[in-house]
Parts: sequence; structure tokens; C-alpha cells
Amino acid sequence: MEELRKSDFYFDLPEELIAQDPLADRSDSRLLLLDKTDGRMEHHIFRDIIDYLRPGDCLVLNNTKVLPARLLGVKEDTGASIEVLLLKRREKDVWETLVKPGKKAKPGTQIVFGNGALKAEVLKIVEEGNRLIRFTYDGIFEEVLDRLGEMPLPPYITHKLQDKNRYQTVYAKYEGSAAAPTAGLHFTKELLHRIEEKGIETAYVTLHVGLGTFRPVKTDKILEHHMHSESYQVSEEAAAKINRAKAGGGRVICVGTTSCRTVESAAGEDGILKACSKDTSIFIYPGYRFKVMDCLITNFHLPESTLVMLVSALAGRENVLHAYEVAVKEKYRFFSFGDAMFLTDSFTKDNK
Repeated sequence: MEELRKSDFYFDLPEELIAQDPLADRSDSRLLLLDKTDGRMEHHIFRDIIDYLRPGDCLVLNNTKVLPARLLGVKEDTGASIEVLLLKRREKDVWETLVKPGKKAKPGTQIVFGNGALKAEVLKIVEEGNRLIRFTYDGIFEEVLDRLGEMPLPPYITHKLQDKNRYQTVYAKYEGSAAAPTAGLHFTKELLHRIEEKGIETAYVTLHVGLGTFRPVKTDKILEHHMHSESYQVSEEAAAKINRAKAGGGRVICVGTTSCRTVESAAGEDGILKACSKDTSIFIYPGYRFKVMDCLITNFHLPESTLVMLVSALAGRENVLHAYEVAVKEKYRFFSFGDAMFLTDSFTKDNK
């Protein structure tokens, strides 16, 4: 097989198609159906997804919760503005962070947030220029963070988010993500209830999304790209539901690339999912053989990103790039607050 290059996953995206705000009703997003084998397409509204799900299928959803991880503070000695983004908790009050501007955050630097409600000291510089920071505060850290922190919206969203909850899925449960699993943002509680009533299982897994999900591929040869690591957890209950659907001939339909990375990381070569709690840096690109996932519900991703590569592994690079071309022409909305795709094996409606 010819070596894949980053430029093989390029497409032209007009900037005005990048969604800046969420829709009033989550399930009003548009939905592009893409047949993963022959590239056929149909255009729908997201809530129509229920018509293309069948009893016996299992929907896999990532119930991670985004931390309001963006903190705006000042250096204690000079009053200079400084921004801290929480990436990963290393121990109780010590976090790995991204600090801007980095040159102002040497070890020993003291930072103050919210008129002193939260204080921080830079302990040391770690890989990729990230900073280990120790926080001090009164009360419960999560409550202080909820009061002072902002949602860490991706760099391509320039509008201020009016309602923090719109960058969370309605089933978000376990805090730990620096970014939302955005394919799940289209589901309402009512739509999920209707899906379950129809006889479709819902299995919840947890993968804490790192900011590496936005890191561009810088190497020309994609196999030289270094994937970021993310922590995930699959419960006994979720593994049993997914294995049962597989064994019964149902489809495993992942909601988002994060759910896909979770089940593909947790499965053995035999395709059987095991309950576990681990880290993964899985990189899925064309040529990958899926062990668990049959179909995928996902948003439209950045050109030349690892996420476009993952989608191409399931539906073929030519099919995916053609679908993106059509989506641009039809003015679909792109990225986090944008529209959705369903990469499926069937356009047959199941209206039972």
C-alpha cells in the first residue's frame, strides 16, 4: 500500500462554514447519511437518526464531562495577564497545564485568579512546554473552578459561549475533558429516550478528551505523527451490552471518534470488549481493521486532521472527501457546533 501523506486528506473549507454558535435545539442539526461501502449520500435532520437505527443495535456514547478549564489570572508580582488551561490532574492539587504566554511562567511564578479565590504556583516545565502547577484555595476545587473557569472552546470558535452547558452533552457525567465529544452534542434527552424505547441499547464509556485532539498533523508522512495519549474507562455493563449486540448480529454504532477510539482500544483481537481502565494513543487511519465498531455518528472535521483519517479508515478516503466536498457545496456547518454525518451500511428506514 502506498504511504499515506497528510496532503491526501486535504479539502478546501470556506471559513464561513465553521459554526460559531450552537443551534437553539440540539437535534435541529443537519445529518448527512453516507453509505460507507459505495459512498451514496442522503440529506436529513439529526433527529431522523432514529429511523436508521434498528432494534438490537448498540449506541456507544462517551459520558465524559468538560472541565471549565480555562482560567484567566494575573502574575502576583507584576499584575501581567496570564491564561492557564488545565490539561490533566497529576495529583490532588497539582495539574499539568498549558500557560499563555509561556515565557512569563517560569518555575516559582505565582499566579492569582478571581481576586485571590484561587492561587497557583508554577512547579516545573514538562514535555511540550506544559507547566506543572499547584493550586491553593478554600473549599472544593471543582466548585471554585466552576465559578472562575471558562469552557476551553477550540481555537476556531471566536464567539463567547452564552450557556456553558451547550458545550456539554446531555449525558455528561465524569469530569476530566479539555474538549467536548462533539458528536454527542446533537442528542437531546427526549431523542435518547425514544431511541431506547425503540429497543436500541445505549452503552456509556468514558474517554477524557485531551487538547491533542486539535493538534495538527505536522509531519508529511502520517505514520510519523505522534498521537497524544488519553485515559479511558469501559465498565462491565458497557462491555456486556456491546458484546451482546455484536453476538446477536446488531451493529455497534459509536457516537463520535472518542467512543470509537475507546472501544477499539479496549477490544481484544477477537473483537471481544473487556472492562478496563487504561490510557490509549491509538491512531486509526486507512488500512486499519475495525474490531468492534460497525457504524459511526460524527461531526465534520478539520482538513488533514487525524479525525478525518479515522473517518476515512471506515468509509474510504475517496468517499469521505467526496462527502465533504458535497457538504461544503450544500453549506453544512463544520466542527464542534456544526452538523453531523452518519457513516452507515444501510439507508433502509426502520420505522417500527
